[in-house]
Amino acid sequence: MEPKKNPKSDVSRNSSLYFAVGLALMLGITYMAINYKTYDDRDIAIDSLNLDDELDEEVPITEQIVTPPPPPPPPPAAPEIIEVVEDEVEVEETVIESTETEMETEIVEVEEVEVAEVEEDLEVPFSVIENVAVFPGCEKKKGNAAKKECMNEKVNKFIGKKFNTDLAGDLGLPPGKKRIFVQFKVDKSGNITSIGARGPHPGLEKEAKRVIGLLPKMKPGKQRGKPVVMPFSIPIVFQVQD
Repeated sequence: MEPKKNPKSDVSRNSSLYFAVGLALMLGITYMAINYKTYDDRDIAIDSLNLDDELDEEVPITEQIVTPPPPPPPPPAAPEIIEVVEDEVEVEETVIESTETEMETEIVEVEEVEVAEVEEDLEVPFSVIENVAVFPGCEKKKGNAAKKECMNEKVNKFIGKKFNTDLAGDLGLPPGKKRIFVQFKVDKSGNITSIGARGPHPGLEKEAKRVIGLLPKMKPGKQRGKPVVMPFSIPIVFQVQD
């Protein structure tokens, strides 16, 4: 009868594990032996610091200069003693009497002075005036627009009758259309004032002023019920023949 082996006492069962552990230990020891370094004591030099040499440095001694205090201020001067001398001489007072005679003062009351207000001549253009100046013969026209149109027609006809168109030929002007710009004012009394003209020749300007000065007196224009100055302008156009 053969004796039975205890499986726990079998050494060959874990032989591979023991081999692997031993091999790892040997490799680790071999690696440490290869990388191990030694140092020579002669290569290491330790310098020592001598503190006594550093402390032997001479420190210069500075002399402290003491500033003397300023001298005391001089004592104040003694005030002068003023002696009071008694004046025993009696002085007679002289009374000066007024030589002016007393007069009764009469107060005159000043009446209030009325300052007359000077009204400035207000100018209202022809295009915006409320009541246009009325040319003779336009009184029966109803409405401000109708009276404006009537005034334009009357002034144009008047200029056409009075203006000397042959003057352009006498002045030696070249043929063609000539234009003269005329402006004037109808004052608060209806008179023609401030006549001006601008044209291609001074002779034509003079003729235009002459004709406008012949315009009849008009009924003045009004603004808010009060007479005002009304400026008016109109072009004079005519043709100069060859």
